[in-house]
Amino acid sequence: MFFPEYRPRRLRRTEALRSMVRETELSVRHLIYPLFVCPGKGVRQEVSSMPGVYRLSVDEAVREAREVFELGIPAVILFGIPEKKDEVGSEAYAKKGIIQRALEALKKAVPDLILITDVCLCEYTSHGHCGILKGKEVDNDATLEVLARTAVSHAKAGADMVAPSDMMDGRVARIREALDEAGFSHIPILSYAVKYCSAFYGPFREAADSAPKFGDRRSYQMDPANAREALREAALDIEEGADIIMVKPALPYLDIIRTLREEFNHPIAAYQVSGEYAMIKAAARLGWLDEERVMLESLLSIRRAGADIIITYFAKEVARRLGK
Repeated sequence: MFFPEYRPRRLRRTEALRSMVRETELSVRHLIYPLFVCPGKGVRQEVSSMPGVYRLSVDEAVREAREVFELGIPAVILFGIPEKKDEVGSEAYAKKGIIQRALEALKKAVPDLILITDVCLCEYTSHGHCGILKGKEVDNDATLEVLARTAVSHAKAGADMVAPSDMMDGRVARIREALDEAGFSHIPILSYAVKYCSAFYGPFREAADSAPKFGDRRSYQMDPANAREALREAALDIEEGADIIMVKPALPYLDIIRTLREEFNHPIAAYQVSGEYAMIKAAARLGWLDEERVMLESLLSIRRAGADIIITYFAKEVARRLGK
């Protein structure tokens, strides 16, 4: 029987051989862990649709951040649940707002942990939309000023990086201008450059209490049918001063991550969103999937597609697994 000179199975025979020729690496240094911060003290409330994920008061967030840092995870991204909401999301930029207080406490307790803040208004507005309303529509340009003010307030409180997720046109440029004018030219912007209007965000909206009270976000988040538009969005944000560009969600848009990786040299982040996490957790609880293997395979696929950084609720579990 004829065999080709090259037999691929030769390099698959043992774990040592497989590891030696492995093309894609998944490391703790690639991960960012999301934290949901809420009012109160001693609050650790599990999100029903996201097992293992909690709403945390500032003191509990500090405890969680210490654990994250000890596991070797380099960064967290903060989402705030304010004490009160209004039409313009004023708690987003309040000096003693929930994120501002969390930043001060975290920076003091874990100074070497990278603190990234989500810059958006949906958690803070009474209507649940990501910007200032004019009638029933989001006023793009009016929203830019509030986003810029919010980003500066985060930088003043101790943020190491800001991450605008609102999908308003021109927001990266306006935030960059505001940060520079306020003396924070060293603060990078991680832009949600390619954020699709996805059905995978449901559990997050429970965690952050951020579901819109009417309508949806299709007028400002991207149409899931569009791929070429992703190139235009990413190019605009890079031109406006984004330091890192992000694709959200991750697994349903691996083709988009790959396209951006081939087109741009900027670091690329991907957000393995709440729905992706919840599906794996639910299937594993029913015994339909091996949770650990699926978790690692899904994250490897995001890395293989071209992401340098992954925001994932699995970060702590991955860190414990890789630390074995």
